[in-house]
Amino acid sequence: MPQTLLTVEQLYHQCPSQWLDFQSTSSLINNTQPFKQERALQAIEFAVGMPYEGYNLYVAGSVGLGKFTLVEQRLKDLAKQQDSALELCYIHNFDAAHKPKALVLPAGTAKGLQRDMEALLEYLLTAIAEIFTSEEYCARREELKLEFEEQEQQAFNKLNDHARELNVGIFRTPAGYTLGPLVDNQRLGSNEFAALSEEEQDRIKANIETINSELKETIGQAPKWHEELAKKVKVLDQEFVHRVVDQRIASLKQQYHELAEVVAFIEAVFRDIIENADDFRGIKQYEDIPLRKLIHAPEFKRFHINVLVDHSANGGVPVVYEDNPTYPNLLGRIEHESYMGALSTNFTLIKAGALHRANGGYLILDARKIVMSPFVWETLKRVLLSKEIRIQPLEQQLGLLSTTTLEPEPFPLNLKVVLIGDRYLYYLLKAYDPEMDQLFKVYSDFSEDIIRNQESVVAFAQLVAQLSQQENLKPLSRDAVARVIEQAARNTGDGEKLSLHVGRLMDLLREANYWCKHNGSKLIESEHVQKAVQQRIYREQQHQEKMLEAINRDILLIDVSGSQQGQINGLSVIELGDSLFGRPTRITATARLGSGKVIDIERETQLGGPIHSKGVMILSAYLAKHYAPDQPLSLSASLVFEQSYGAIEGDSASLAELCALLSAIAGVPIKQSLAVTGSVNQLGQVQAIGGVNEKIEGFFDVCQQHSGSLPEPVESGNGSQQGKQGVIIPAANIAHLMLRQDVITAATEKQFEVHAVKTVDEAITLLTDMEAGKANEQGHFPQGSFNALVQQRLQQLEQVRQRTKHNGGDKEPTEPDTGKGEVSDEPGQDRL
Repeated sequence: MPQTLLTVEQLYHQCPSQWLDFQSTSSLINNTQPFKQERALQAIEFAVGMPYEGYNLYVAGSVGLGKFTLVEQRLKDLAKQQDSALELCYIHNFDAAHKPKALVLPAGTAKGLQRDMEALLEYLLTAIAEIFTSEEYCARREELKLEFEEQEQQAFNKLNDHARELNVGIFRTPAGYTLGPLVDNQRLGSNEFAALSEEEQDRIKANIETINSELKETIGQAPKWHEELAKKVKVLDQEFVHRVVDQRIASLKQQYHELAEVVAFIEAVFRDIIENADDFRGIKQYEDIPLRKLIHAPEFKRFHINVLVDHSANGGVPVVYEDNPTYPNLLGRIEHESYMGALSTNFTLIKAGALHRANGGYLILDARKIVMSPFVWETLKRVLLSKEIRIQPLEQQLGLLSTTTLEPEPFPLNLKVVLIGDRYLYYLLKAYDPEMDQLFKVYSDFSEDIIRNQESVVAFAQLVAQLSQQENLKPLSRDAVARVIEQAARNTGDGEKLSLHVGRLMDLLREANYWCKHNGSKLIESEHVQKAVQQRIYREQQHQEKMLEAINRDILLIDVSGSQQGQINGLSVIELGDSLFGRPTRITATARLGSGKVIDIERETQLGGPIHSKGVMILSAYLAKHYAPDQPLSLSASLVFEQSYGAIEGDSASLAELCALLSAIAGVPIKQSLAVTGSVNQLGQVQAIGGVNEKIEGFFDVCQQHSGSLPEPVESGNGSQQGKQGVIIPAANIAHLMLRQDVITAATEKQFEVHAVKTVDEAITLLTDMEAGKANEQGHFPQGSFNALVQQRLQQLEQVRQRTKHNGGDKEPTEPDTGKGEVSDEPGQDRL
C-alpha cells in the first residue's frame, strides 16, 4: 500500500524566509511598475496604437484585480505623450437659431475666444450707447428730422396756396383736416353759402373736391417720407456704429485669421451688430445693473461662446472615466430655463457629456453599468458607428417630445472606448450582439494569479511595500510580509500560486494596520496579519457556528468515530457572499437485487445539479467495468445526502459516494472518523476538487465540536493510526494545501491526519483497514480482499436473478429513472 499520510510540511506551503532579504518594507524600493499583468498591458498598448476603426478595448477580470487603476494610469501615461485634443464649443446660428453650430478649436483657444467675445460685447454696450448720445450724432439726426419736417411743411404750404387760389380753406381739427369755402380769405358760413347762386355753389364744391384729392395725395406721401427718414436714420446709425465696431472686429479677425470658422462667426456677429444696433441704444436705462451681469442678458446671448470642453489646463489627450453612464451623462443634454411658468432654452444651455469630454482621447466605462442603463448601450454603439456626437433628448428619440427644442450640429468623434467588466458579460455580448466584434476588437484579460517562486515573492513584497506607502500604513516586518504572501496563496486556493486581487490585499493590509495601531506597535507583525485574518473569519462565521452547534446537539447527524456499513462522511463547501466554509454531510447507500441502476435521490427530487448527477452515473460505469465486465450488473442501489434540504452541485463527492456504495455491496463497515472528498472517473482514478482547505477545516471543526477533544491515536498496520480522525483528499490537491494553524498543530501532535490518494482502492484500504485487492488476468480478486467481497456479492445477486428468471418469476421492479436534474445558483447551496 503506498504511503498516503501527508507530512506537516505538505499541509502548509510556508514562505521561505531566505527569499525576503529585508527587515521591514520601509527599506524596499517603491516599485511603480504594474504587477505581473504583461498580457493585459500589451493589449492596452495595442488598442491605443491601432489607428483603425473598431479597435476599442474590453478589459476583463474579476472584481478586486485593480483593473481600473492600472488601465487609467496606463492610459494617462500614454495620453501625455500625444498632442493636445481639440476643444468643443457651440455658437449661435444667425441663419437658424434652433440649429446651433458646432465649433472645433485647437487646445487653449476656446476660453480665449469666449473672453474676447465677452470683452467685445462689454465694449459695445458702452461704446454704442455713448455714440448714440454724442452731440454729432444728435445733430445729424436732428438735421434729418428737420429735413423731413421741412419737406412735409413745403408740401402742405403748396397745397394751401393752391387752395386759396380756388377760394378753399384747409382747417386742422383734432379729428384731422376739414375743407371749406372762402370769400376774401374768410370762411363762409352755411347760411352765407346757401345764399349763393347754384352756379357759384357748384363751382365751390368742385374746387373743394379738387383740393380734397390733392390733400389725400399729400397725406399719402407722409409714410413714404417717414420710411425715407427711417432709412436715412438707419444709415446714419450704421455709419456711427461702424466707427465703433470696425476696428475691434478687424482686430479680432486678425487675431483668429487662421481659424476660418471663427472668422466666419465674427463676421456674422459684425453683420448682426450693424443690423440690430438699436439693441444697444437703450442700454443707458439699465445703469443700475452691473455691466458684467448685463452682458449675460437674454438679448445678448447670441454673441456668447458656449465652451463645452476646455483643454487649456491639460497636457496631452483626455482620459475620462464616467462612473454614472446614463443617457444624458454620456451623450450630453439640453437644459431649459423656467420663466413665468414657461420653459425656454438656447444654445448656451447645451451641456457636454462624457463623449465630448473624452473626444480625442480615451473614455473608460463600466461594462455592466453601460448594459444596465436604459438605451445607453445602443446609443454608444450608434455613436461609435456614425463617428459623430449628436445630442438628441431621449424624449425626442422616443417620440415623446411635443415642444420645440434645439437641434445642435453634431461633433465629429475620435476616441477609444475602454469597457471594464467581467468575462461572463464579455462572452454574453460576443454571443448575442453581432456589433460587438465590429466595435470592440481588442480583448484584455487580467491574470487572477501567478506562479509562486522566489522572483514573484520578491516582486509581491515590493507590491506590499508600495501599497502600504500609498495608504500611509505602518511598515511591515519580514515575517508580516511572509504571512501576507501565505494568505495570498490561500486566497487562490493553491499553495503554489499567489493571488493578484489587489483589492483583497489592500483590505488585509488596512485591517492589519488597524490591529497594529490597536496594540501600539511600530511595525505590522505577522500576529497583526493573523489577527486581521481571524477577525474577518469571526465576523462572517455565525452561520458556520450554528451548523456546528446543530451537529454537537445531534440535530445534524454526523459520526466522527466508529464504523458503519454503507455510510460515509462526505465534504462540501458552502459559499455565502465572501464567506466560504466546509460542511461535512452524511452520505448513505443501499444495495439490493435489481437491474443495474444506481438511483441518485438528489436528482430524482431535483435537488442535484447536472454535474453531481454525472458523477453518480460514473459510479455505475465503474462498478460494471471493475467487478462485472462479463456479466450483467444485477444491482439496484440508491445514494442520498442525508439532511440536505438545498441544491447540491459538483462531483467532488463521487469518491465518497462510491466508497459508501461499495461498503453497502460488500457488507463491510467503513470508518466514520475519516471524511472523504474527491472526484472519481470510470477507471477508478481520484481527481482534484475545489475548496480542499475549507473542506478539511470544516471536518476538523466538527471533530473538535462534536467530541470535545480529538482521540488518542492507536497504531494500525497501514502506517496510519486506528481511530484517528482525518480527511482523505485527492493526491492532486496536495499542492493546494494552506491549512489553518490549529489544523497544523493537531497534525503535528498526531491528533488529526490528512491522507492523499490516487485511486479508489487506496481510499478503501484507509476506510476499512482491508486490502482492496488487485484483479488477476481473469478479472478475479484475491480471496479475503475488499474487492473480492464486492465481486462475490454481485455474482450472488446475478445468480439469484437468473434463478428467478428460470423459475418464471417477474422481473425485478426498479425505481423509474427520470433523468431530470436542475442546477441551482441560489446563494448558500452546497458546492461539492
